Amino acid sequence: MGASCSIFSQLLQLFPRSEFNALVARTGAEHRAKGLSSWSQFVAMMFCQLGRAHSLREIEGGLRSCEGKLDHLGIEAPARSSLSYANQHRPAALFEQVFYALYEKIAAQAGVVRRKFRFNNKLLSVDSTSIDLSLSIYDWAHYQRTKGAIKLHMALDHDGYLPCFCMITDGKVADIRVARAVEFAPGTIVVHDRGYTDYDLFQRWCDERVYFVTRMKEQAAYEVLRQRTIIAPEGGVVVADQVIRLSSEAAQRQCWASLRRVEVIRPDNGEVMALLTNNMTLSARTIGQIYQERWQIELFFKALKQSAKIKTFVGTTPNAVRTQIWTALICMLLLKWLQMRSQYGWSLSNLVALLRMNLFAHKDLHRWLAQPYARPPDPAADGQPELAWA
Repeated sequence: MGASCSIFSQLLQLFPRSEFNALVARTGAEHRAKGLSSWSQFVAMMFCQLGRAHSLREIEGGLRSCEGKLDHLGIEAPARSSLSYANQHRPAALFEQVFYALYEKIAAQAGVVRRKFRFNNKLLSVDSTSIDLSLSIYDWAHYQRTKGAIKLHMALDHDGYLPCFCMITDGKVADIRVARAVEFAPGTIVVHDRGYTDYDLFQRWCDERVYFVTRMKEQAAYEVLRQRTIIAPEGGVVVADQVIRLSSEAAQRQCWASLRRVEVIRPDNGEVMALLTNNMTLSARTIGQIYQERWQIELFFKALKQSAKIKTFVGTTPNAVRTQIWTALICMLLLKWLQMRSQYGWSLSNLVALLRMNLFAHKDLHRWLAQPYARPPDPAADGQPELAWA
């Protein structure tokens, strides 16, 4: 990539148009469609996210103001009426497929990112976040009597802290309902909070050799089968390490496998926390560290809401809202990729702010990432006349 095209164009080159068009054909997104192309819609919605446009009018105006710099993107600035129609009717599934295709590319590079755990298992955090919507505008997003919302369910891959699974549902859909529908590869460690406690699911994961780490419910009845030895380095952190069996009649019908109960001291407030897992190999201290890592998905949700545009929407239909959320997730993947590739040590908020200011600047992306505050080349050195006040 070079400075012959804008930083925005160089970002879009990470997902070539030929691959995008293949997904358009696969999803049938342009079946009997006329006018605005899916690619133009995609570029416009990416500009909405990266340029922080607050309305269709701002998207149209912002792209038109850079009309001369859009040729290398292969589009013309779309009219807001055409973009509105495309967001309403063109299936959001197209952008969902773009998200997963881009994740596969970036995840292949995320494996080199070091993490503090010394095991080879894939570690995933599972959680959801609600996105509030006004019922007076989004009358389809019923959540509570006077409140509207939709839910974003996610699995976060701790190799690079990338979202590897996302599902957008109504606000009333229970987290556990989505978790039951997800298939994890054998050997995966899934960490989640108590909202995902489901003994049927725990038994299924035991049968499929999927490991879980979660907080144990306080009222859960159990029988201690044996005490595990707490090794010296774990002293002061690990309080108890036990092999247990759920003892209530209902729980035994749902989950009959032997489980492991680990009590650890929370580093933030010194309280004792009881964890439940089916992993009998890792040390009790590591089990505690794994649960602490669950906080990373909360940090991702916070960054998503601060850095991407999902608090206000440029369309009001379910399809338009989903389209905007998927493009926000695509942008988060790109931002994570930029952080991984840069040696500068960007914070996400600073990267988002400076990227917006340089979106249509003709700079080499990788050079800018490494030296964002470097002075531009001296025009006189290239034989170009310097500008001077008349």
